[in-house]
Amino acid sequence: MIDMIEKEDSIISEEEAAQYDRQIRLWGLDAQKRLRGSRVLLVGLKGLGAEVAKNLILAGVKGLTLLDHEQVNEESCRAQFLIPVSSQGQNRAQASLERAQYLNPMVEVKADTDRVEDKPDDYFIQFDAVCLTGCSRDLMVRLDQLCSQHNIKVFCGDVFGYHGYMFSDLGREHNYVEEKPKVVKPKTDDSYDNDGPTAKKLKVEVNETTMIKKTASFCSFKDALEVEWTNEKAKNSLKRTPVDYFLLQVLLKFRTDKGRDPYPESFSDDSALLRQIRDDVLEAMGLSSDLLPHDFGRHCFSELAPVCAVVGGVLGQEVVKALSQRDAPHRNFFFFDGMKGSGVVDYFGPN
Repeated sequence: MIDMIEKEDSIISEEEAAQYDRQIRLWGLDAQKRLRGSRVLLVGLKGLGAEVAKNLILAGVKGLTLLDHEQVNEESCRAQFLIPVSSQGQNRAQASLERAQYLNPMVEVKADTDRVEDKPDDYFIQFDAVCLTGCSRDLMVRLDQLCSQHNIKVFCGDVFGYHGYMFSDLGREHNYVEEKPKVVKPKTDDSYDNDGPTAKKLKVEVNETTMIKKTASFCSFKDALEVEWTNEKAKNSLKRTPVDYFLLQVLLKFRTDKGRDPYPESFSDDSALLRQIRDDVLEAMGLSSDLLPHDFGRHCFSELAPVCAVVGGVLGQEVVKALSQRDAPHRNFFFFDGMKGSGVVDYFGPN
């Protein structure tokens, strides 16, 4: 889909070249053309959604649609810088539109106030990438399966207190290019040393680079969440597995059961429920509940602006890399722990 758009609309104006000069120097004109020809759907305009929207608009996609049916409340404004303080009671997507468009007038930014669950399948296939934030597990699984059938790239992300994650499914075969230092073979000579002919060593030209074509394969969101942990190979890898993966499973189950995320106002009750869900989820996986400590839930409430900035930066970066087909993508999870101040990339799937 991106390649078709690129052929139809491959000319960048002088104004756009000036606007995106730094980016063109960084990842090249061809990558910027692909980005410029791409349309993205962003679902969810809380703190994380605002960060992703900002990064995609500034990067220079062709169009960005903001889809959110919820209204602005006090919590919405805590980490959401696109919504004016005076917008209480308005639709979140509509309230974010003016400031989002102001970031880059060259990008077509639209607001859609419908429920994502009510959208027909045809609605999603008009986009080159779909980014889902604040969605239920069942919805993310369904839309990932739908989009993969039409070669549409899918991204999921959320922030729960000090913790955040992003997931990407770029399809069974994602092609991209990576810039590497140019390796030059030495000139042939007949020099000898005491041990015979001098060994020819490859020389790396630090000032010259070459583009290497590569391919990466991704699995579905459903397969990534349904890893079999009872076999010996999986058990042996537990020590190297980020506990955030299991934390995500618990938080998504909480969202499914309660239809919301943990509320700070109901901290005591929700903490107890999180512990119960932890026990049930890990038991169903055949794992010990000790993987997550007793007080794991205390840092999973609300959205924190700094965590949204980090996860939103990574998520936006991955969308840009995927659409521009430039540089190696994260495969397939990124987890951020705000308590430790560090993140990790790891792959989860059938293999």
